[in-house]
Amino acid sequence: MCYSAAVKADFKAYRRLFPKARLDLKTFYDTYWRRKKPAKPPMRMTRAMEAWFADPQTDEEHAIKAMIEEFNAEQLQLLGEDLFKQRKRLADAQRALQTKQTKKALEDERIATNKIADGLAKLESLRRTDFRESDTRVFPLWYAPVLIIENGEPIVRPMRYLCRPQGMPASVDVDYPGIYNARRNSLRKFWRGQFGHTHGLAIVSTFWENVKLHDAEHRELRPDEKPKNVVLQFRPQPHEEMLVACLVSHWTPPPGSDEPDLWSFAAVTDEPPPEVAAAGHDRCIVPLRPENVTAWLTPEQHSLDELDALLEDKEHPYYEHRLAA
Repeated sequence: MCYSAAVKADFKAYRRLFPKARLDLKTFYDTYWRRKKPAKPPMRMTRAMEAWFADPQTDEEHAIKAMIEEFNAEQLQLLGEDLFKQRKRLADAQRALQTKQTKKALEDERIATNKIADGLAKLESLRRTDFRESDTRVFPLWYAPVLIIENGEPIVRPMRYLCRPQGMPASVDVDYPGIYNARRNSLRKFWRGQFGHTHGLAIVSTFWENVKLHDAEHRELRPDEKPKNVVLQFRPQPHEEMLVACLVSHWTPPPGSDEPDLWSFAAVTDEPPPEVAAAGHDRCIVPLRPENVTAWLTPEQHSLDELDALLEDKEHPYYEHRLAA
């Protein structure tokens, strides 16, 4: 938990919490600037967050919009070139199969067919102008908007969804691939540098989880059966926005490192409510009560026990679930 979530990218939602909240345009600019350079893994942003700059009002916003448009144009070109290559690969494989059925030709046909379908879906996504829930969905290592209070000011800043604690090496991203979640029972251990120091908030409407099919069906594996993964989508009922407690980190590189600095976050998770456990998953995000948000975002003013009490005093929606499309 939380494998993927629909993180609200409507600035009005943050303004409803804090009327004086502002976007950290400098960090948005730096983040989109870095995306222009090839990186592994690539930097991924949600379309919903990019939509904030569709109608720019300042020079910085115009510059960010220009970078977004330039990046999308490059992606369209790369997708077009790859589609041309895969269509040629498919045609060559099908011609070869008319003469003789070989393992290589069959594999080329399968791979090219899948890549063409994937490429066409990406092209359609880049070209469409309508808004969909999928435009808000983030996965580990994607960037999403997170609200923090800095020097007494509420700020919305783009952060990577996989938290790299300050002071740890950049390799922690690979060594601990699950640190997009901050387990409540490890907040005073692994997360002691963030818990009580650097807190954030993400506004989430729904989330997705990987579960084992046999767990979701409440049965044991059959003797000849291998575990099969399925993805379930969980949505709170009544359908309301969840104010999800997060830990954040501003990681700065050690001397001599060529790594850039990084803002990142993890969602705090706790034991699951009965309906999530019954669906086969063992964790759940922690939605704060609205009246507890300010206290969570100002951890320096509270003891660790008081902050833990905020997590205990969480919202308790019923999480309806369905098999993800």
